Amino acid sequence: MGVRSWFEGWPVYRQLTGTDPLGRGAAAKSDGSRALTARTDTADSMARSVCPYCAVGCGQRVFVKDGQVSQIEGDPDSPISRGRLCPKGAASKSLVTSPLRQTTVRYRRPYGTEWEDLDLDTALNMIADRVLAARDETWEDVDAEGRPLNRTLGISSLGGATLDNEENYLIKKLFTAMGALQIENQARI
Repeated sequence: MGVRSWFEGWPVYRQLTGTDPLGRGAAAKSDGSRALTARTDTADSMARSVCPYCAVGCGQRVFVKDGQVSQIEGDPDSPISRGRLCPKGAASKSLVTSPLRQTTVRYRRPYGTEWEDLDLDTALNMIADRVLAARDETWEDVDAEGRPLNRTLGISSLGGATLDNEENYLIKKLFTAMGALQIENQARI
């Protein structure tokens, strides 16, 4: 590289002689910075999601490359967060990609000392059996004066703060249909 080409490549020279007198555009770019691309440019696909942490419901854009989550960023189209995420939301990629993340159902039997892995069908059947047993054992048809109750006090629901209105509506309908009275949501408490 000669002195002339070195001097012409100097950002201050480009700033003074070019169309970028403030040095915030082309004059400030080096060969290295021209070659840089956004981490999201190489993604195969992008899906919209909602941040899993608090009840605000910030929109996220989840970028996928080779079948793996490669980046998560705020969704500028979200009317709630307008592309912004708090520190926890901005770090939610680690929630998905951490090698410490549990990906199986873990179960410890009553009085057991060891955890065991269960397949999802077995775990769901165990939950359904226990819900039905609790409902049958605590069902109340009528009160002491013969008035109809049709309820159970043996089942309750406490929803998480990240559930949206539609999910809360479905949970309320499900638990009401089972006769439960104690139906609450963490976002309201």
